[in-house]
Amino acid sequence: MGRFKKEVSKSTPDLNMGSMSDIIFMFLFFFMVITTMRESSLFVTIHLPQATEVQKLEKKSLVANINIGEPNSQYVAKLGHEPRIQLNDQFAEVSDIAQFVEEERMSRDEASRNKITWSLKVDKKVKMGIVTDVKQELRHSNAFKVNYSSAKGKQ
Repeated sequence: MGRFKKEVSKSTPDLNMGSMSDIIFMFLFFFMVITTMRESSLFVTIHLPQATEVQKLEKKSLVANINIGEPNSQYVAKLGHEPRIQLNDQFAEVSDIAQFVEEERMSRDEASRNKITWSLKVDKKVKMGIVTDVKQELRHSNAFKVNYSSAKGKQ
């Protein structure tokens, strides 16, 4: 008679989890490096006007945004439908622009303080009066490099 052998259960070897933490941290650092944080939230509604001659700004790190438009729906009850100026994360008046210019200059290194481009993002329905007031205040603050943001239109 033949002998019957007990079948030895073949088990799969354990998975080495030693390098799993290294892989997780590599992914974490990768996503931290490639992710950019939003500088400020938009509190005004802006529909940019169309333009045919558009140029991209070379160094976006040297751009300070001034947003002008009607407040979002959550602020309409408090502020009304009149166009408002937004500097960084707060509503402002024309008289606050000089302080904003000074703060933006002080937040940059000394070599790039005079190279800041002041980008006006203005809703296409806003009257030119408030834009002129902002430009005049920028002139008084010696901020002469002004850019108008627009969307690229059809020719």
